[in-house]
Amino acid sequence: MSSRSLRSLSAILSLIVSLSFSARAGATAITVVTEELPPYNMTVDGKLTGMGTEVVQAVIEEAGAQARIQSMPWARAYDIALNSENVLIYSIARTPQREALFKWVGVIAPTRWYLFSLPGKQFNLTSLDDARKFQIATVKEDVGEQYLIDKGFAIGRNLQSSNRYEHNYEKLKAGRVDLWISNELNAHYLVRHASGNSAETAVAQLNLDDLGGANGLCMAFSRNTSDEVVERFRQALERLRADGRYDSIAAKWLK
Repeated sequence: MSSRSLRSLSAILSLIVSLSFSARAGATAITVVTEELPPYNMTVDGKLTGMGTEVVQAVIEEAGAQARIQSMPWARAYDIALNSENVLIYSIARTPQREALFKWVGVIAPTRWYLFSLPGKQFNLTSLDDARKFQIATVKEDVGEQYLIDKGFAIGRNLQSSNRYEHNYEKLKAGRVDLWISNELNAHYLVRHASGNSAETAVAQLNLDDLGGANGLCMAFSRNTSDEVVERFRQALERLRADGRYDSIAAKWLK
């Protein structure tokens, strides 16, 4: 066989392998789970939207995958992603505690975490230890709750857990808790939405700068997902960042 024929055969075989991989990855039905975490992921007029959702939808399209996004309480979404195959979860903080539990695709949105209070309140917190005597609202199994429990806080003693972030802000307004752990964008969004005042913001009492802020919020796959699929999504996210589509989405939400 001539060298030209060998090159042609090699090209044909490479094409077959490529098409075969695309067919396998494209045919893999991906389950996507998330929670109501405005403005990252939220249901508005029956439609799931938000910065994280738009990025994930663009990545799914770029990867040529089949997927349906379902919004549910975080504890349920987290459990499904931990125990099922071919599950993509977002917007999830990447922490040392979670590192080995998932296959990480990449960062889809920035985040900074604080202990917040209502306007007019001042707690003079200089460290997390100062907050132990107060009641703090958390969301079940989210990174804020996991962080505080790891620091020695306990549900029923100084933590009050619920299923939704807006419930925690309602507890704060009703005086049932003193503080509220949340990320900055979520806290400000809920305060402005509740008050109808675009200038109103949540009041940060303590910066939790060791709570995964550098990594941002991510998309990640369940461990029982093939490395081929995970890599395909990683490359799709990289292409979104490289060609400016990610920045266009972010500009709509990070105001």
